[in-house]
Amino acid sequence: MKTNKILFIFLCIMMVFVVSCKKHYTPRPYAYFRIDFPEKEYKSFNQNFPYTFEIPSYAFMQPDTINAYWANLVFPLNHAIVYLTYKELHNDFDVHMEESREFVYKHTVKADAIEESVFVNEDDKVYGILYDIKGNAASSVQFFITDSTKHFLRGSLYFDCPPNKDSLDPVIIFIREDIVHMMETIKWDN
Repeated sequence: MKTNKILFIFLCIMMVFVVSCKKHYTPRPYAYFRIDFPEKEYKSFNQNFPYTFEIPSYAFMQPDTINAYWANLVFPLNHAIVYLTYKELHNDFDVHMEESREFVYKHTVKADAIEESVFVNEDDKVYGILYDIKGNAASSVQFFITDSTKHFLRGSLYFDCPPNKDSLDPVIIFIREDIVHMMETIKWDN
């Protein structure tokens, strides 16, 4: 009787090993959190800067404490900042445009591609280029806008986390729309 119990336990253990060895384990792929975006709504930014434009209601402007007319457009829900640098032009448009282009193309080490979109608004004398930097670059959207004679405004989008194109892509697309809206609504103070 004791031998039958031992034999029965041994057979049960063997069955567990035999049955468990036939199944192949496939790990689940990584998933990302669902991101809920607020409704697009804009408000005017006008704080005695040489430029005005509309910013999203879910973001705020944080003026720079050192450089006049520089500011950061902060998106607290997305842990993102658009750093804005302003330069007054003194017949040096080419220098600032080339400097802006160099800042963008420093990301070629990590970027898969860089796409340029030209922006022109003849009525308000606003011209610029929007750069979409694809891949796991530190900054995924950069731009400059100018009137080519007096004003030059440059912006770059950064996140407060390591770059990961897969997880950040929906947020990048969402904030890029706000950057385009900002470019479309800018007015220069003369």
